[in-house]
Amino acid sequence: MDQDRIEVFLEQFRREDPPYIRALAQKAAADGVPIIRTGTQDVLRFLLRTRKPERVLEVGTAVGYSALFMKECLPDTSRITTVEKVEMRLREARKNLAAHDEGKQIRLLEGEAAEWLSALVERKETFDFVFMDAAKGQYLNFLPAVISLLEPGGLLVSDNIWHEGDVLESRYAVNRRDRTIHGRMREYLHVITHHERLETLCLPVGDGMTISERL
Repeated sequence: MDQDRIEVFLEQFRREDPPYIRALAQKAAADGVPIIRTGTQDVLRFLLRTRKPERVLEVGTAVGYSALFMKECLPDTSRITTVEKVEMRLREARKNLAAHDEGKQIRLLEGEAAEWLSALVERKETFDFVFMDAAKGQYLNFLPAVISLLEPGGLLVSDNIWHEGDVLESRYAVNRRDRTIHGRMREYLHVITHHERLETLCLPVGDGMTISERL
């Protein structure tokens, strides 16, 4: 079945986002900045509106689009912590969060995700929802800390698990420069689907995503 045709059909049934969210999406597209795909947004919106997590952790802020999108799906009492290290992205994220996070629901942590995750574990912070959308080759490295940070019953949503379809291909059908990511993402998928502390569902939505509940 044609995925593009499905997307066009489903568009008429989607809840309309606030104007500033649509404007940020248009700017990101014009600037060539990847943001969460429409199907991924649908799943996130449903999970956030129905589960209403109080403490959300996002690994990979980029320009702040997904953090702001998630904020719009949450109660005013919920808080989002988001981590980003790339200065070029941070400049835009700071500006977007300053303009659109009037209630100061979003905390931006600047620097290496691995270091911040370790720091959050040391501080004994916990979260009931984690959205993983950073460097794909690092998902497996981040996982132990993320599991430690997740409350029992909390959800881990991992985006872009297909890596533009590469993960579905044989290792030898992938460009040499992408083979490391290919191998690491396949290993990540095996670990989270067999992990004793996670129950995981893989969804063929957007660029692929998983939903894992912390047992």
